[in-house]
Amino acid sequence: MKPAATSVPFAGPFALGTLSAPDGVPFPALVTPDGRALDLRAAFGERELTTRTLLESWDEATPRLHALARDDKAAWQPLGDLRTHAPVEPRQVFQSGANYRQHVIDLEVAHRAPDDPRTVEQAREEIAALMDRRAAEDLPYVFIGLPSAITGPYDDVRLPDWAEKPDWELELAAVIGKPGYRLSTDEALEYVAGYTIANDLTDRATVFRRDMPAIGTDWLRSKNAPGFTPLGPWIVPAESVADPGDLRVTLKLNGDTMQDESTKDMLFGVARLVSYISRTSQLLPGDLVLTGSPAGNGIHWGRLLRDGDVMEGSITGLGVQRTRCVSEETGS
Repeated sequence: MKPAATSVPFAGPFALGTLSAPDGVPFPALVTPDGRALDLRAAFGERELTTRTLLESWDEATPRLHALARDDKAAWQPLGDLRTHAPVEPRQVFQSGANYRQHVIDLEVAHRAPDDPRTVEQAREEIAALMDRRAAEDLPYVFIGLPSAITGPYDDVRLPDWAEKPDWELELAAVIGKPGYRLSTDEALEYVAGYTIANDLTDRATVFRRDMPAIGTDWLRSKNAPGFTPLGPWIVPAESVADPGDLRVTLKLNGDTMQDESTKDMLFGVARLVSYISRTSQLLPGDLVLTGSPAGNGIHWGRLLRDGDVMEGSITGLGVQRTRCVSEETGS
């Protein structure tokens, strides 16, 4: 599935992507909002250059990228002639859970025990107060994803035959631009090179271990099937994103809007997430920090993903991804 790649322009004078000619070798690309692409291997004179190695020297590369974006004599190619891949191959994927206030409230109300004496209104009020205390006093909830789950922004998403309740979760993803460890919240955003779109699919039926309830969540099985994380299309530089805490996250399923929320609803913003992760882990260039999904998931609507569904995800200034679900049973 390959729509017009410029159907939703991104913010700023350029973005980064990973492109290829049909059946060709993927290459790091500079992309402009008017639909042009430039092979950065030739522009930088580095045959082995990738988007990730470019991010490893992000501060030095940025001025050159600005100059190239203004160079009308460079070897530009029409973007529409090229295939769009996931924009980066990360070494580490950090995923934030339960990070949107309204989303958590909806899930908690939906999963109340049958004998819960509270009305829906009472439950919502109590959970809302709990979320406000959590944002002020507690820590983010972050787990680890696998890079092998990542696929391109227009590729088909294969639904495994064991996934009983596959669900969408559109998210803002921060892309790390330099190594960082034990960062303060004040300095954390200096380590973010840019932002992209991730759809962090989840099989709701396998989130919790039925055989070992005390163990809790099983993120390996529920989130890491091949292709369960469509990524991209672009990495938009952080300097072109005015406020990552005020972006609109929208997912449409077969043309119907299911998620439509501002990142203002996040309990923990990008800076707090990056800082928190860095207190334990060494952040590396190209790593992804997924910031959680807003309200409007399939479990909320009582409508999970199935064969033939088309998801279209967009975030303000970052473009659009469009993926079709294909059951592994049919393979078509």
